[in-house]
Amino acid sequence: MTKEQKFYKALQDVFIGAKIEGLGGFVNLMRIKSNYYRKIEDILKKDIETALKTHPNFREELFDKLYSFFSRYFTESGSIYFNSTPFHNNVYEKVYTDEKDVILFWKTQMLYYVKTDRIFRSLPVEFDGFKFYFDASKIEGKKANEKRSLIFELDKVKEDQTIVFSVLYSEKGTKTKQDEILKAIKKKGIAITEEQLERAFRIFEKQSEVDFFINKNAKAFLQEQFKLWSYQYFWEGAKEWGAERINELQILKDIAFKIIDFISQFEDELVKIWNKPKFVKNSNYVITLDRIKDNNLIEKILKHNGIKEQIKEWQELGIVDENFKTEDVFETDLTGKHLAQKYEHLPIDTKYFKDLELEILSQFDDLDKSLDGWLIKSENYQALNTILPKFKEEVQTIYIDPPYNTGSDGFLYRDNYQYSSWLSMMENRLNLAKESICETGNILISIGDTIKTNVSINSYSKLLSLLNEIFGENNFIATFVRKSGIAPRQDIKHIANAHDYVVFYAKNKDNIVVNQKLANLNRLKYRDNYFEERGFFDLNQLDRGSKQYSDSLDYPIKIKKGDVIEIFDGKDFNKIISPEDFAIYPGQDPSDKRWIFTWSKEKVLWGIKYDFIVFRKDKKNKWKVYYKEYELVDNSLNRRERKNPYDTFIMESYNEIGNNEIENLFKMRLFEYPKPTSLVTHLIKIASMSDSIILDFFAGSGTTAHAVMKQNKEDGGKRKFILIEMANCFDTVINPRIKKVAYSFNWKDGTPKDTNGGGGFFKYYELEQYEEALANCKYEDGDLFNTPGRSPYQEYVFMKDEKILKALEIDYKEDKVKVDLSKLYPNIDIAETLSNLTGKWIKKISDDEVEFEDGTKINTKDLDYKLIKPLIWWE
Repeated sequence: MTKEQKFYKALQDVFIGAKIEGLGGFVNLMRIKSNYYRKIEDILKKDIETALKTHPNFREELFDKLYSFFSRYFTESGSIYFNSTPFHNNVYEKVYTDEKDVILFWKTQMLYYVKTDRIFRSLPVEFDGFKFYFDASKIEGKKANEKRSLIFELDKVKEDQTIVFSVLYSEKGTKTKQDEILKAIKKKGIAITEEQLERAFRIFEKQSEVDFFINKNAKAFLQEQFKLWSYQYFWEGAKEWGAERINELQILKDIAFKIIDFISQFEDELVKIWNKPKFVKNSNYVITLDRIKDNNLIEKILKHNGIKEQIKEWQELGIVDENFKTEDVFETDLTGKHLAQKYEHLPIDTKYFKDLELEILSQFDDLDKSLDGWLIKSENYQALNTILPKFKEEVQTIYIDPPYNTGSDGFLYRDNYQYSSWLSMMENRLNLAKESICETGNILISIGDTIKTNVSINSYSKLLSLLNEIFGENNFIATFVRKSGIAPRQDIKHIANAHDYVVFYAKNKDNIVVNQKLANLNRLKYRDNYFEERGFFDLNQLDRGSKQYSDSLDYPIKIKKGDVIEIFDGKDFNKIISPEDFAIYPGQDPSDKRWIFTWSKEKVLWGIKYDFIVFRKDKKNKWKVYYKEYELVDNSLNRRERKNPYDTFIMESYNEIGNNEIENLFKMRLFEYPKPTSLVTHLIKIASMSDSIILDFFAGSGTTAHAVMKQNKEDGGKRKFILIEMANCFDTVINPRIKKVAYSFNWKDGTPKDTNGGGGFFKYYELEQYEEALANCKYEDGDLFNTPGRSPYQEYVFMKDEKILKALEIDYKEDKVKVDLSKLYPNIDIAETLSNLTGKWIKKISDDEVEFEDGTKINTKDLDYKLIKPLIWWE
C-alpha cells in the first residue's frame, strides 16, 4: 500500500470510524457521515493535486505526514481525541505547566463522555461441530451508560443446521428464554446442551467495548494538535528553513486544516444535539390524600375506573391488603366526615386518573412551589443540562454517590471505567451541577479509596483534584470519614479497608451555611437555657455617634426599638436593629471590644440570621446579647462537649443498614451497597436549611429523597428533592420507595408497621434522550454547497436538513406554522418542557394553558414554534 493509499485509508477511518451495525440515531448519523466523506474526498484530491503542481517532489512526504498525523486520532467509536499519541504527555507538560496544574491532565478532558457500549457486528460462530450465526442488525444502542444485558431470540435453523439468533438489549428486565430455545433446537434434530448454548452466547458477547465521546470543540482540538505535532516533527532543532521548505510545510498545513474543518462539522453537530434541551414526556404526579383538601374530589377519585389499578398498585406495594375497601377511606364522628387516619397518606398516582389530573392540580395556587420534589428518568448530563434554567442557583445541597470504579456488579452503572473516562464523566456533570447551586450552597460526594482499572488509581485524590479545579481549592470544607461496613474489605495489601469518604465543598466558602443547629442527629442536643455571655457589644460604637469608651461613660446605655446598633467584630463594624427598648450593660471586661473572639463578621451575620445570636433579658430584666452553644452528648464516654459537627462519623451508617432498609421495604436485597438513610439525613442536617432544595443526580435506590422526607417529618421542614436516575430502578425501586415512605417510615418484610408517613406531593417524568433525539433527526444525503467565496470544507453541510422539524406543519396559504409535538413522541408534557426551557416555575396548569410564576401565560394548544425552536432546530 502506497503512502497516498495509507493516508486516504486513515482519513476514512478517522472520519467514519469502525462499521457499526444495529439501530439508533447515532448509527444513522454515522451512515450519513460516511456518504459525505466520498464527496469531500473527491474535492480534497483535486485540491491536493493543484497544490502539488508547483512542488511535485513533496508528494510522498505530504501523504506520509498527513497519514502520520490523522492516524493518531482514529477510534472505533468515531470519537476524536488522543488515541495513539505517545508524545502528548510531555508536550502538554511543556506547553501548559505555567498555566495549568498538569497533575489533573487526562487525555479525554476535551470530551463529553456519553456512554460505554459494545460495537456489535453480526458474527458466525463454530465449535464442537455446531454452527451459529448471531444477527446484530436489530440491536439498538444503549441510550445511556446503564448496565444492560443482551437477550438472544431464536430466529431460525437453516437447512445446513446453522442456528440463527437475533440479538437485542434487554428491556425492563427481560431475559433470554433459554429453556424454550433448547427445546426448539432439539426439535430440529440438533443435540445441543445448555453449556454449549451458553458458550456460543459468551463468544458473541466478547466483542469490542468502547467509550463513546463527543469532542467539545473538534476543530480547535485538532488544529492545536497539529501545531504541537508539527513543532515536534519539523521545527524542534531546526536551524533554518529555505523558502521552498516553508512553502511545502504551508501546503501541509493548508491541506490538514481543510480536512479538520470538514471533519469537525460532524462532531459539532453531535455537540449541538447532545447539549440541546430535551422534551419532557410521560409525566405524572403522586399525591397523598391528606394533600387533597376537597373531600368531594377524593370521593370522585375513589369512584373512578382507575381506582382498581391504583388499589392493585397499593397491594403490590404492601400498603393495603386484599380486605381494603374504598368506603373505609372516610370515617364519620362528632367532628364530621374526614379521612381515616389509617388512609390519609395513601399515595394517588395520576397515571391512573389522567382525566382528573388537572382537577387535582387545580387545588394548588402555586403548583411548583407546592411540590415536595421531582423524579427525573434520564441520563444525568441530559437532565442537568435541561433543568438548569429552572433550577439555576436554586439548589442548596447536592449529594451524590457516583460509581467510582470498584468494578463491582453492585452498581447500576457500568463502573469499570478507565481512569480518563471516569474523570471526563464526572467533570462534565459536576460543571453543570455547580451552576445549579445557590451562593450559600454546597456539594457532598461519597467516594471510596481506589479505582480498580488496569492500574490502581486513588479515586479520592483524583476527585479532590477535580473538585479543586471546578470549585476552587479555597472552597474545600472537609472530608468526612465513614466506617462503611462491619466487616472490613480485604482488598488492600496489608491494611483492611473499612471506610469511605464524603467530600464536602462549598460553591463559595465565604457564604456557606453549615447548620450546626441541626448537625449531629440525636446526639447533638441544645440546652435551651444555656447561654454564655462574652461581652458581645462594643459599647463605644452606637448609632448616635462615635462615642469612645471611657470609664466616665454612664451606664446603662438606653436603646430604643428600631435603633441601629453597630457591632464590632475585631476588624470591622456591622449593624443590627434593636427588637425593642432596652438597656445595655457592659460585660465583665469592658476592654474586650469584640463580639466573640473566635467569630468573624460573616459568622456573626450568620448567627443573627439563624438564631444563634439572640437578645435576651437577664434575671434583673435587663437586655443583653448572647450566643447559643450546643452540646454533644456522648453517653458512651459520659461527658458533654460543645462541638461543631465532627468530620468522622461515629454513628450507625454502615452499608449493611442501607441493605436492611431496602430489604424491609421490598422483602428482598435489590442493591449491593446502598447508602443508609441515616448517613444522608446527617449530611442534610449539616449542609442545608429547612427550606432547601436537595439534588441527587446519581439517585440509585432513592435514599436521598427518603432522607429528605424523613427529615421534613422530624423538624417540620419544607425541603424539596430532585432525583435523577436512568436505570430501570427508577420504576422498580425509587418511585415505589417514595410512595412507601410517604405512607409509612417503618417497614418490615415489605409490610408497614404503622401509617405514620410524611405524606407527599411529587412529580415524576422522563426526558428525551440523546439517542432518541438523534433517531428523530432527519438527515438526507445532500450535495455540498458551492457558495462563491466560501470554502466547501467550512460550509454547514446540514443546513438543508430537517433535523426535528417534522414537529412543524407549515400552512403556506394562511402563512402559519402549526406545532404538532405528537409527531415526535406521545405524551409530551408541554408545560414542564417550557418550564425547563424558560426557567420559569409553573403556577397553574389548565387544559389549554400554562401560567408561570411571573404571570406569563402560554396557550399549549396553539404553540408559537419560536418557543420550542431550541428543541427542534439548531444551526
